[in-house]
Amino acid sequence: MAASSRARVLDLYRAMLRESKQFSAYNYRTYAIRKIRDAFRENKNMKDPVEIQALVNKAKGDLEMIRRQRDNREANRRSRRSLHLK
Repeated sequence: MAASSRARVLDLYRAMLRESKQFSAYNYRTYAIRKIRDAFRENKNMKDPVEIQALVNKAKGDLEMIRRQRDNREANRRSRRSLHLK
């Protein structure tokens, strides 16, 4: 893997872990972190650039999904809190 590709993949890995660590629920957080680590370890010896690009694209989609889930959970928690305050 070229150095720039490796750096891109590591940045994506770190971003996914960072976003997953923001889940407030312990089970969601630990499951997401474990799945991310396992997936990246499983594919760390990948050599085919086409397959690597496909995996990077999938990971980018997964990162967006993690962000949406985290944002939705935060919004739901805020709305429940505001209902209790009224």
